[in-house]
Amino acid sequence: MKEVTKVHYHSVSKVLDVHFDDQTIAQFSAEFLRVHSPSAEVQGHGNEPMKLVLSKQQVGISKIEPVGHYAIRLVFSDNHNSGLFSWHYLSELQANHDELWQQYQTRVSEHEASKDSVPIKFVP
Repeated sequence: MKEVTKVHYHSVSKVLDVHFDDQTIAQFSAEFLRVHSPSAEVQGHGNEPMKLVLSKQQVGISKIEPVGHYAIRLVFSDNHNSGLFSWHYLSELQANHDELWQQYQTRVSEHEASKDSVPIKFVP
C-alpha cells in the first residue's frame, strides 16, 4: 500500500498536492476532494447511494489535520470536516481521478437538466 509522505495546499489555486512514497504526486482540487469526501454525509449511510454534492466550485481547504500515520482530516471552507482521507483512499482517488471527475460532471449535468422539469398530468 502506498503511503503519503507530504501534503501541500496551494491556497490561491485551491489545489492539494499529495506526495506518495512511490515518488508520485497527485494534485486534487479542493472541489474534487469535497465532493468525494469519504464521510457518510457524501458516501451515504450503509447501502445508500453516493450523495450528489453541488455548488462547491469556490470551496477551499481551511485546515489539514494529521490522523495518526494513516490519514488526514480536511476542514473545508464550508465547515465540512467529517471523513478521514486515508492513504489508501487518497491512492484510490489518484488512480481513478479522471473517471471519478467525469462521473461527477455527468451527474451534475443530469441534475441540472432535470431540476426544472415538471411532470404534466392531463386530467380529462
